[in-house]
Amino acid sequence: MIATSRTEDSKISPIGFVVIGRNEGARLIRCLDSLNAQADCEIVYVDSGSTDQSVAEAEKRRAHIVRLDLTRPFTAGRARNEGLGALCELVPDLRYAHFVDGDCELADDWLDSARCFLDERSDVAIVCGRRQERDPQASIYNQLCDMEWNTPIGEAGACGGDALVRVEPFLEVGGFNTSLIAGEEPELCLRLRGNGWKIWRLDTTMTLHDAAMYKFSQWWMRGVRSGFGYAQVWSTTRRRAVGLYRLELMRALVWAGVVPVFLLCAATINAPMGLAFTGIYGLQVTRIAFHRGIARAQSWNYGLFAVLAKFPELQGALMYSWREVAGGARTAILYK
Repeated sequence: MIATSRTEDSKISPIGFVVIGRNEGARLIRCLDSLNAQADCEIVYVDSGSTDQSVAEAEKRRAHIVRLDLTRPFTAGRARNEGLGALCELVPDLRYAHFVDGDCELADDWLDSARCFLDERSDVAIVCGRRQERDPQASIYNQLCDMEWNTPIGEAGACGGDALVRVEPFLEVGGFNTSLIAGEEPELCLRLRGNGWKIWRLDTTMTLHDAAMYKFSQWWMRGVRSGFGYAQVWSTTRRRAVGLYRLELMRALVWAGVVPVFLLCAATINAPMGLAFTGIYGLQVTRIAFHRGIARAQSWNYGLFAVLAKFPELQGALMYSWREVAGGARTAILYK
């Protein structure tokens, strides 16, 4: 079955979906149902060792199943690459592939908008839209995710895990770097831009994401995973013309490493002085809140957690450094 949208147009470019997941439960069901509801296309579901009914539910929804070999370290990049390989076998003339994370639902009318944009813009390799949280009021952590997804519109430096990709340039650059535990999308986009391609974000809702993040420990481990990804991607790209995540690593080192050591030394010399210097964190929170709208309570929440996040990020970066020295296993860092 050739993958097309439901529009009766013989010139529509062949499209297919690659969905990745692990123990997503009801979220995967909503994801697959949203794909089937708006497009008559091939769907490949790549499962990373689920112990729930994910595979069975995907099969009910006519998805082709790819089970990752768990004897090899699995990453999101590896899952997407293997899924695209299977999709290309199903649709030999595949032109576009839409990657979707299993905890996301595709928004109505997004697919046609994205496909038409790529049809019109031959210089764009990847198009994405606005990812929104399904239930941002369920927890402060969900709300933080929703604010994080609100990125600038237009030409972009990178996309996230949900995006419509032009298959030919994706394959030309070798797809995702399968060794990266996090940050694989910006690294891919860096290589594509190096080949003259553009990445674009449309002012349209693309997916509804269900973070289902209700515990501080989940939020912390998400920060650890980000820090690990920053360090790994920086190590991979630092010798290129543009190295990724250098600034993010420096911020984590300063706010979670240098400043605490300075405060401790100051407190040792003079306790009141050390206490007074802790106000630097308050100033940083205020600066971030000001840029996001100082009158909004959400801006203050974002500022507070943006500063606090430097501590798990530094932990993740140090974990990566230790694994490099000790030669530890490179497996995915999960937070859900």
